[in-house]
Amino acid sequence: MTKKRWLLLILVIAAVAIGAKSYYDTNVFHTEHVTFTTGEIPADTSIRMLQISDVHNKQFGGDNQALINAAEKADPDMIVVTGDLVDKGTSSMEPMLQLMGSLTNVTEKIYFVTGNHEYDNPHTQTLLEGLKERGITILDNTNRQVEVNGAVINLAGIDDHYTNHDNVTSAFQGINGEHYTILLSHAPLVVRDETAARADLVLSGHTHGGQVRFPIIGGLISPGEKLLPKYDKGTYQFASGSHLYIDSGLGTSVLPVRFLNQSQMTVVTVEGQT
Repeated sequence: MTKKRWLLLILVIAAVAIGAKSYYDTNVFHTEHVTFTTGEIPADTSIRMLQISDVHNKQFGGDNQALINAAEKADPDMIVVTGDLVDKGTSSMEPMLQLMGSLTNVTEKIYFVTGNHEYDNPHTQTLLEGLKERGITILDNTNRQVEVNGAVINLAGIDDHYTNHDNVTSAFQGINGEHYTILLSHAPLVVRDETAARADLVLSGHTHGGQVRFPIIGGLISPGEKLLPKYDKGTYQFASGSHLYIDSGLGTSVLPVRFLNQSQMTVVTVEGQT
């Protein structure tokens, strides 16, 4: 073979490999695991949360059975959904309502906060009413005390920060500062708010991990931070000792493509320590 033919063959193989990897990362999800420790819950207890984010109406198997099976396997004490369950162009809320209804068989403790695509979708009220009918708690700039396995935590949630529907002051109103506090916020940049920074742990999504990632560089683009975002995926610790965790999500937006950034949901465990 001539050098040109060898070069063409190499380019074809590379294109096929990149395409296959992108298809896999976009359509096959995995379950990530992260653990945080605190002295604010008893040392012999733990709280296991399944974080689901940025589904964007995507289906994994018929009726999203693959997601439901993975949620059952995760065996969480609660499920937290950090926004963009649907896409702004989603016309029928039924697939996501069916998914969320099935998840209530995994745990009755399910908490939801809105994302920017909920606010951009004209049918969002149908979604929110359907979630409430299924017993799912919508944390719309509010908080709850949640008891799990003998441990009590504060769980606060805000409406989408990216579209300026959040009210962090309201979300923290009356909160007991002696308990470990988790804030659900679709957009991670809420951590710039001084009140939000009081949370021990902020769980976010929105960025899709950059959707397309490269080694060393990380995520390429994120809404609100544009190119090469500072906060794109994973765990960040601040000087105060609080943490931000960004789940890169299950679905896609704008382009239906992920690369070196597999679709995921996350088991977030908070463990007590002495």
